[in-house]
Amino acid sequence: MPPPAGRICPRDYGYDPAVFARPAEFRADTLYVVGGLYGNLAAAQAVERFAASERGDVTIVYNGDFHWFDADDGWFDAIERTVTPHRALRGNVETEIARTTDIGAGCGCAYPAAVADDMVVRSNWILSELRSVAAGAPAACARLAALPMHFVADVGGLRVGIVHGDATALAGWGFSRESLQATTPAAIADLQARSRIDIFASTHTCLALLHDNLLPGRRLTVINNGAAGMPNFAGIPGGLISRIATTPSPHRPLYGLARDGVHMDALQVAYDQGQFLDRFLARWPAGSPAHVSYARRIIEGPDYAITQAYRRAAE
Repeated sequence: MPPPAGRICPRDYGYDPAVFARPAEFRADTLYVVGGLYGNLAAAQAVERFAASERGDVTIVYNGDFHWFDADDGWFDAIERTVTPHRALRGNVETEIARTTDIGAGCGCAYPAAVADDMVVRSNWILSELRSVAAGAPAACARLAALPMHFVADVGGLRVGIVHGDATALAGWGFSRESLQATTPAAIADLQARSRIDIFASTHTCLALLHDNLLPGRRLTVINNGAAGMPNFAGIPGGLISRIATTPSPHRPLYGLARDGVHMDALQVAYDQGQFLDRFLARWPAGSPAHVSYARRIIEGPDYAITQAYRRAAE
């Protein structure tokens, strides 16, 4: 029996790590990786304010799942207007709402077994609601379908692989905390050698991490911003973005590291919680699938601590 909808990783999500061994598409002195906006316009506005306070130009990349809660015509259009001026990757959300034929992947999250079945069912329902809205915007769907699954950027001479999921699939969970901790140094070294990437920036798992792998003759760092549009740690409000830059951050990071002249930081995005919560509740009242799955996280944060997010692997 094939996996049920929501646990499937569609075949067209996959790619070989060697795909990253290519020239960089762009260079940046300051890169913001903004994954998991989930329709939070207030968070996007906060990111723009952060960028405006930097001394130089900032390249903002929305690396997927910028749509999610915005299952409303006006809200959906507002997210499109917000993201379109910037570089963007499609996440599983954008891929599935842009499909002209439903392939049975549900939300496309490829949830692992640790995620409860009822969570998977609710995610599929949210996706179906959002797909109905997106169907009324065919031009937007065509744009989303044409977005790439990954970028390679150059920041200070380091090669940055920007993905939604991991180094092998758009909805891969290989950059989750549990997966990385279980991955052998030999496998990490092979991944770095095949991809020729120094830093991978991802988001799909929705839990933040900074995992630095020190290997004989090479090094691979993975930074996952969790979610720009929701809290990432218990009791700490606001979203999170990854800042990768040749200069220290003017904003105090929650945590970070520097290597080879490049700074990698997790920046807390202090968005207007009231603005976002009001919009969320208007579309997803108590008892609705999104409210059951996400309201507690939006208000209190997940059961996850900053100390769990950062790990420096031994050489």
